[in-house]
Amino acid sequence: MNHSQPTEGAFLRGVAALVVIAAAVAGVPSSQAMAMAHDARAQRPPAAEFGLGPRSSATGRYVATLEPEGELRPRRMQTVRVTVVDAEGRAVDGATLTIEGGMPEHGHGLPTRPRVTGSLGEGAYAIEGVRFNMGGWWELKITIAADGDSDTVTFNLSL
Repeated sequence: MNHSQPTEGAFLRGVAALVVIAAAVAGVPSSQAMAMAHDARAQRPPAAEFGLGPRSSATGRYVATLEPEGELRPRRMQTVRVTVVDAEGRAVDGATLTIEGGMPEHGHGLPTRPRVTGSLGEGAYAIEGVRFNMGGWWELKITIAADGDSDTVTFNLSL
């Protein structure tokens, strides 16, 4: 019988599978479960990739800017305004926004489920329920769906 040690990759895959199963049993949405299962060896982006924006979406369809009520801090429930314009700078009203995020280096998602609670006009939306449970590098991903198109803007935040 072979009693060899499992490889690090096999161990990490096993841990990731257990996290996804535990999250499913606990009722965590699959996107958050996947965020929790990410590789803890994530590469931190360069300093120029951090901040509140303006930040272009993955395909350049939209540009978004975060406008928090105050300084973003850990362990505090916060409301954040996001302004969305198209590639030509026109306000995007009537969009559906989905918010996800997490700590890539730690392999976990947001501790809350932020959601849009109001359209403020001129491409601005109120996002409530934003909470970061610790300091460090966070990703806040906003998927914008409008006029049959969708794209995602990623904000790298350092708290």
